[in-house]
Amino acid sequence: MKKALLLFGMILMTGNAARADMTHRLTSSVQLQTDAGITSVHRAGNTYSTTGSGVTTTITPSGGSAASDLGGISAVSNAGVATFALPDVVQTTQGNSYSFTQSITTGDAIVTTPPDTGDVLSYSNQTSYAAGDKTGLAGTITTAGAMALTAGGAGSSATGQFVTEITVR
Repeated sequence: MKKALLLFGMILMTGNAARADMTHRLTSSVQLQTDAGITSVHRAGNTYSTTGSGVTTTITPSGGSAASDLGGISAVSNAGVATFALPDVVQTTQGNSYSFTQSITTGDAIVTTPPDTGDVLSYSNQTSYAAGDKTGLAGTITTAGAMALTAGGAGSSATGQFVTEITVR
C-alpha cells in the first residue's frame, strides 16, 4: 500500500501534460501568362528655330519685294506636314563677326488608319510587339509538391510555387 501511495504521489507531482497547437499548411499555385500584342506610336512634330547676330534676313514673296523676316513655319497641311519659309541671309557689315544657325524638323504626316500590331508606319518613333504564343503553355503541381511547368512560345511564361508551413504554439 505504501508503494501505491508513493507512486500516486509521484504522479501528482509531475504536473499537467504539455499541450501545443500545431498547424500544417500546404499551398501551391501556378501562373500561366501570355503577353498581349502592343503597338505604340509617337508622331514627330514640325519645328523651326533660328538664331543669329551680324546678319540680315529677308524673304521675298512671289511677285513682291524683299521684306525683313526671320522665316518659320508658313503653313501646316491637314496631313500635319508644315511648309517652311526660309529667309535669305546676308552678313550685315562685311568684315565684322557674324553667326547664323537655322534648324528645321519636318514632322510626320498624320496616318488616319490605326496600326495593326506589327505594322510599320511612316512615323519617326514606334515600337511594336506581337502577341505571345500560348502553344504548349502548361503547369501542374501535385499534392507532394512536384511541379511540371512548360513554357509556351515567345512572349509566354509559366511560374510555379509550392509552400509548406508548420506553426507550433
